[in-house]
Amino acid sequence: MRPSGRLLNQMRAVSIEPNVMKHAEGSCLIKMGETHVLCSASIEDKPPPFLKNTGLGWVTAEYGMLPRATTSRNRREAAAGKQTGRTQEIQRLIGRALRAGIDRSALGERQIVIDCDVIQADGGTRCASITGGWVALRLAVNKLLKAGLITSDPIVDHVAAVSCGIYAGQPVLDLDYAEDSTAGTDGNFILTGRGRLIEVQMSAEGATFSREEMGHLLDLAEAGIAGLVEAQKAALA
Repeated sequence: MRPSGRLLNQMRAVSIEPNVMKHAEGSCLIKMGETHVLCSASIEDKPPPFLKNTGLGWVTAEYGMLPRATTSRNRREAAAGKQTGRTQEIQRLIGRALRAGIDRSALGERQIVIDCDVIQADGGTRCASITGGWVALRLAVNKLLKAGLITSDPIVDHVAAVSCGIYAGQPVLDLDYAEDSTAGTDGNFILTGRGRLIEVQMSAEGATFSREEMGHLLDLAEAGIAGLVEAQKAALA
């Protein structure tokens, strides 16, 4: 039995509210159960220096967690004077994932920065950030298209992410913190809307896993991603 009472293949309740920020070119508030992430997209009219005169655009991300997003207060990283290794790893992951769904030549020489701020954390914050970040990116690109600043849509597919793991000996979909903190195996799966793999992060956290179990987790992830893509579509409808 899962702590939440969910079935092994059952996602948490998912909602995506678009256009929640006045000034951002694209934004949304994504809720996956008790994990809530505010995502925004900001368009910059020039690319990073390493892409100057290449004709290519760039999508990058920044990630942060509010001090009371968790059960006890975390010190702001700005106050500490540096980002943690975890934060840097997550924001690089978000950027990589979202770039996989973009034709950078169609974007032109500009950069879109996706900011993901965790308001409340209960497991799966990086997955929620990727899924919500894509919606913010889609909305920002829509504005470029409407303004005639680009002539073809650079977004080639949806991008979404979900966690899966082996909890109490059973493969489960969409881990919350109670499961994630004690899971024998933990994995994050990032896929396109067509089911193409972008990235898989899996590790044994005290119990090794078999190839068969990994396949079972991927099956769960594919079903979960399909539901998340439908949530993205509904938010944009």
